[in-house]
Amino acid sequence: MSESAPPRAATAADDAALVRRAAAGEVAAFEMLYQRHAGRVHGVLWRLSGMNAAVAEELTQDTFVRAWQGLPDFRGDSAFSTWLHRLAVNRALMHLRGQTPEQACDPTTLESLAGAANAFCPGERAELQRAVASLPPRARAVLVLHDIEGWQHAQIGAALGIAVGSCKAHLHRARGLLRELLGEHAPPPSGSPHP
Repeated sequence: MSESAPPRAATAADDAALVRRAAAGEVAAFEMLYQRHAGRVHGVLWRLSGMNAAVAEELTQDTFVRAWQGLPDFRGDSAFSTWLHRLAVNRALMHLRGQTPEQACDPTTLESLAGAANAFCPGERAELQRAVASLPPRARAVLVLHDIEGWQHAQIGAALGIAVGSCKAHLHRARGLLRELLGEHAPPPSGSPHP
Protein backbone atom coordinates (compact mmCIF):
# COMPACT_ATOMS: atom_id res chain seq x y z
CA MET A 1 0.00 0.00 0.00
CA SER A 2 1.34 3.42 -0.94
CA GLU A 3 2.19 6.08 1.64
CA SER A 4 0.20 8.60 -0.38
CA ALA A 5 -3.09 6.75 0.02
CA PRO A 6 -6.14 9.04 0.16
CA PRO A 7 -7.27 10.03 3.65
CA ARG A 8 -9.86 7.70 5.09
CA ALA A 9 -13.33 8.79 6.01
CA ALA A 10 -13.96 10.08 9.48
CA THR A 11 -14.65 7.25 11.88
CA ALA A 12 -16.53 7.32 15.14
CA ALA A 13 -13.29 6.58 17.03
CA ASP A 14 -11.52 9.52 15.35
CA ASP A 15 -14.47 11.75 16.14
CA ALA A 16 -14.56 10.58 19.76
CA ALA A 17 -10.92 11.59 20.26
CA LEU A 18 -11.56 14.98 18.67
CA VAL A 19 -14.70 15.47 20.76
CA ARG A 20 -12.75 14.81 23.97
CA ARG A 21 -10.09 17.33 22.95
CA ALA A 22 -12.66 19.91 21.84
CA ALA A 23 -14.70 19.48 25.03
CA ALA A 24 -11.50 20.28 26.93
CA GLY A 25 -11.34 23.58 25.03
CA GLU A 26 -9.07 22.72 22.10
CA VAL A 27 -10.39 24.87 19.26
CA ALA A 28 -8.27 23.12 16.61
CA ALA A 29 -9.96 19.79 17.43
CA PHE A 30 -13.40 21.37 16.99
CA GLU A 31 -12.29 22.92 13.71
CA MET A 32 -11.40 19.42 12.49
CA LEU A 33 -14.85 18.19 13.50
CA TYR A 34 -16.35 21.13 11.64
CA GLN A 35 -14.34 20.35 8.50
CA ARG A 36 -15.38 16.69 8.63
CA HIS A 37 -19.09 17.27 9.12
CA ALA A 38 -20.02 20.75 7.84
CA GLY A 39 -20.68 19.64 4.27
CA ARG A 40 -23.10 16.90 5.20
CA VAL A 41 -24.83 19.02 7.86
CA HIS A 42 -25.23 21.87 5.37
CA GLY A 43 -26.62 19.47 2.76
CA VAL A 44 -29.25 18.14 5.15
CA LEU A 45 -30.20 21.64 6.24
CA TRP A 46 -30.34 22.87 2.64
CA ARG A 47 -32.81 20.13 1.74
CA LEU A 48 -34.82 20.54 4.96
CA SER A 49 -35.06 24.30 4.43
CA GLY A 50 -36.51 23.81 0.96
CA MET A 51 -33.22 24.63 -0.80
CA ASN A 52 -32.93 28.05 0.84
CA ALA A 53 -29.15 28.66 0.80
CA ALA A 54 -29.22 31.56 3.26
CA VAL A 55 -31.31 29.65 5.79
CA ALA A 56 -29.16 26.52 5.38
CA GLU A 57 -25.97 28.52 5.99
CA GLU A 58 -27.46 30.25 9.02
CA LEU A 59 -28.70 26.97 10.48
CA THR A 60 -25.35 25.26 9.79
CA GLN A 61 -23.49 27.95 11.71
CA ASP A 62 -26.07 27.86 14.50
CA THR A 63 -25.80 24.07 14.70
CA PHE A 64 -22.03 24.20 15.13
CA VAL A 65 -22.21 27.00 17.69
CA ARG A 66 -24.67 24.93 19.70
CA ALA A 67 -22.53 21.82 19.24
CA TRP A 68 -19.49 23.69 20.61
CA GLN A 69 -21.55 24.88 23.57
CA GLY A 70 -23.00 21.40 24.15
CA LEU A 71 -19.80 19.38 23.86
CA PRO A 72 -19.16 19.26 27.62
CA ASP A 73 -22.57 17.61 28.04
CA PHE A 74 -22.12 15.15 25.14
CA ARG A 75 -22.04 11.73 26.81
CA GLY A 76 -21.12 9.70 23.77
CA ASP A 77 -24.19 7.44 23.95
CA SER A 78 -24.34 7.80 20.17
CA ALA A 79 -21.75 8.70 17.56
CA PHE A 80 -20.86 12.39 17.38
CA SER A 81 -22.15 12.52 13.79
CA THR A 82 -25.54 11.17 14.92
CA TRP A 83 -25.74 13.68 17.77
CA LEU A 84 -24.71 16.53 15.44
CA HIS A 85 -27.24 15.58 12.77
CA ARG A 86 -30.02 15.36 15.35
CA LEU A 87 -29.03 18.80 16.57
CA ALA A 88 -29.10 20.12 13.00
CA VAL A 89 -32.48 18.56 12.22
CA ASN A 90 -33.96 19.93 15.44
CA ARG A 91 -32.66 23.42 14.60
CA ALA A 92 -34.17 23.18 11.11
CA LEU A 93 -37.54 22.02 12.39
CA MET A 94 -37.67 24.77 15.01
CA HIS A 95 -36.91 27.31 12.30
CA LEU A 96 -39.44 25.93 9.83
CA ARG A 97 -42.38 25.52 12.21
CA GLY A 98 -43.62 29.09 11.83
CA GLN A 99 -42.96 29.52 8.11
CA THR A 100 -45.40 29.45 5.24
CA PRO A 101 -44.39 27.31 2.25
CA GLU A 102 -43.54 30.51 0.34
CA GLN A 103 -41.06 31.54 3.04
CA ALA A 104 -39.48 28.09 3.23
CA CYS A 105 -38.36 27.99 -0.39
CA ASP A 106 -35.89 30.38 -2.02
CA PRO A 107 -37.28 31.25 -5.47
CA THR A 108 -33.87 32.36 -6.79
CA THR A 109 -32.43 28.95 -5.99
CA LEU A 110 -35.35 27.23 -7.69
CA GLU A 111 -34.91 29.34 -10.83
CA SER A 112 -31.19 28.61 -10.97
CA LEU A 113 -31.83 24.89 -10.51
CA ALA A 114 -34.21 24.87 -13.43
CA GLY A 115 -31.35 25.94 -15.70
CA ALA A 116 -28.55 24.11 -13.88
CA ALA A 117 -26.32 21.79 -15.87
CA ASN A 118 -26.61 18.49 -14.04
CA ALA A 119 -25.28 15.30 -15.55
CA PHE A 120 -28.47 13.34 -14.86
CA CYS A 121 -31.85 14.57 -16.15
CA PRO A 122 -31.55 18.26 -15.19
CA GLY A 123 -35.20 19.05 -15.86
CA GLU A 124 -36.48 16.13 -13.84
CA ARG A 125 -34.02 16.79 -11.01
CA ALA A 126 -35.05 20.44 -10.78
CA GLU A 127 -38.74 19.44 -10.82
CA LEU A 128 -38.16 16.90 -8.06
CA GLN A 129 -36.23 19.42 -5.97
CA ARG A 130 -39.03 21.97 -6.37
CA ALA A 131 -41.59 19.35 -5.35
CA VAL A 132 -39.60 18.31 -2.27
CA ALA A 133 -39.15 21.97 -1.31
CA SER A 134 -42.92 22.49 -1.46
CA LEU A 135 -43.74 19.67 0.99
CA PRO A 136 -44.90 20.55 4.51
CA PRO A 137 -41.83 20.84 6.79
CA ARG A 138 -42.43 17.67 8.85
CA ALA A 139 -43.18 15.51 5.80
CA ARG A 140 -40.17 17.00 3.99
CA ALA A 141 -37.94 16.30 7.01
CA VAL A 142 -38.96 12.65 7.19
CA LEU A 143 -38.59 12.19 3.42
CA VAL A 144 -35.15 13.82 3.33
CA LEU A 145 -33.86 11.94 6.35
CA HIS A 146 -35.21 8.56 5.21
CA ASP A 147 -34.90 8.58 1.44
CA ILE A 148 -31.89 10.84 0.98
CA GLU A 149 -29.88 10.54 4.18
CA GLY A 150 -30.65 6.86 4.74
CA TRP A 151 -31.84 7.16 8.34
CA GLN A 152 -34.01 4.41 9.81
CA HIS A 153 -37.52 5.20 11.08
CA ALA A 154 -36.42 4.74 14.69
CA GLN A 155 -33.61 7.28 14.24
CA ILE A 156 -35.92 9.77 12.56
CA GLY A 157 -38.56 9.29 15.21
CA ALA A 158 -36.02 9.91 17.97
CA ALA A 159 -34.64 12.99 16.22
CA LEU A 160 -38.06 14.48 15.52
CA GLY A 161 -39.71 13.38 18.75
CA ILE A 162 -42.37 11.29 17.03
CA ALA A 163 -43.36 7.64 17.15
CA VAL A 164 -42.05 5.25 14.51
CA GLY A 165 -45.60 4.79 13.21
CA SER A 166 -46.00 8.55 12.83
CA CYS A 167 -42.68 8.67 11.01
CA LYS A 168 -43.89 6.03 8.56
CA ALA A 169 -47.16 7.92 8.09
CA HIS A 170 -45.28 11.17 7.35
CA LEU A 171 -43.10 9.34 4.82
CA HIS A 172 -46.15 7.81 3.15
CA ARG A 173 -47.81 11.25 3.03
CA ALA A 174 -44.68 12.90 1.62
CA ARG A 175 -44.32 10.30 -1.11
CA GLY A 176 -48.00 10.61 -1.98
CA LEU A 177 -47.76 14.39 -2.18
CA LEU A 178 -44.67 14.06 -4.38
CA ARG A 179 -46.51 11.71 -6.72
CA GLU A 180 -49.37 14.20 -6.95
CA LEU A 181 -47.05 17.16 -7.52
CA LEU A 182 -44.94 15.38 -10.09
CA GLY A 183 -47.92 13.72 -11.73
CA GLU A 184 -49.48 17.10 -12.52
CA HIS A 185 -46.52 17.93 -14.74
CA ALA A 186 -45.82 14.53 -16.19
CA PRO A 187 -46.44 14.12 -19.91
CA PRO A 188 -49.42 11.94 -20.80
CA PRO A 189 -48.59 8.29 -21.50
CA SER A 190 -47.82 7.57 -25.15
CA GLY A 191 -50.95 6.90 -27.09
CA SER A 192 -53.12 8.91 -24.69
CA PRO A 193 -55.36 11.49 -26.28
CA HIS A 194 -54.29 15.07 -25.63
CA PRO A 195 -56.94 17.45 -24.27
